[in-house]
Amino acid sequence: MYVPTAFRMDELPDLHDAIRAVRLSNFVTATADGLIATPLPLFLVSEEGPYGTLYGHQARPNPQWRSPPVGEAMAIFTGLDAYISPSWYASKQEHGKVVPTWNYVAVHAYGHVEFFDDPDRLLDVVTRLTNLHERPRAKPWAVTDAPKDFIRAMLRGIIGLRLPITRLEGKRKMSQNRSAEDRAGVATALATSENAPDRAAAALIPA
Repeated sequence: MYVPTAFRMDELPDLHDAIRAVRLSNFVTATADGLIATPLPLFLVSEEGPYGTLYGHQARPNPQWRSPPVGEAMAIFTGLDAYISPSWYASKQEHGKVVPTWNYVAVHAYGHVEFFDDPDRLLDVVTRLTNLHERPRAKPWAVTDAPKDFIRAMLRGIIGLRLPITRLEGKRKMSQNRSAEDRAGVATALATSENAPDRAAAALIPA
């Protein structure tokens, strides 16, 4: 990922926060037959390894886990994004030398993937992933709400994955390269958008 200095995310806690904010990642492997990508919810264990470790699972019929990866795998976490109109810049009125752009947050996590089908490990991954996304609900559903034999049968249909992160690339492009006046114009426009993600992105524009 091309990351100019102004947009680089260097602090590990910031990178981890950006990963956790993304509900669905894209998990990518290079194989002898070409690239394979699978949309996957993954969870991060930040204390496992120098950069953390990612866990998730995919359907057993998915050919990705059967195709030996060439080199590292990559998990792509794409966060908030927003189209930026040049009409929002104060500098448009000054000289008109402005063009559209796109603001976004993205983190790429790399590492050598391990696939596994041990039922106890799979149950742990499924339970932790479920708890993570059910926690905000008023009445969370738990894996233990379903019959044990049913869950064991469902586990036979998936493959677990573990990705110890060996390196992280993070980019937060939120108009940091613009003047304070231009940033204020962008923040105001996004904050008044009818699109909820635009309004959320407005809070990431530096003052």
